[in-house]
Amino acid sequence: QVQVVESGGGLVQPGGSQRLSCAASGRIFRINDMGWYRTAPGKQRELVAVITRTGNTNYVDSVRGRFTISRDNAKNTVYLQMNSLKPEDTAIYYCNVKTLSGSWWGQGTQVTVSS
Repeated sequence: QVQVVESGGGLVQPGGSQRLSCAASGRIFRINDMGWYRTAPGKQRELVAVITRTGNTNYVDSVRGRFTISRDNAKNTVYLQMNSLKPEDTAIYYCNVKTLSGSWWGQGTQVTVSS
């Protein structure tokens, strides 16, 4: 069993910044990809950013250049630095961790971008 816990959400003004964190714990031999997804009101969940174990990254076009994903393998933690936030970034953000035993999700953290 693997536990995934996100933190760092909240209310931020347009143009502001916010950093999300996600820590995985439990029966982990090795974590492969770590990613952030989001579900906006009335929309399907989409992949925001993903990072491989070796540090290769990929982003959805709408956040490229504004968001940065990073990870600390020693701490089984992944981060999402979000800059120049827009109201359309408002969503519940979910962390996903892929290990040899499966794919694990956090409970989600709300990010609201509003003045």
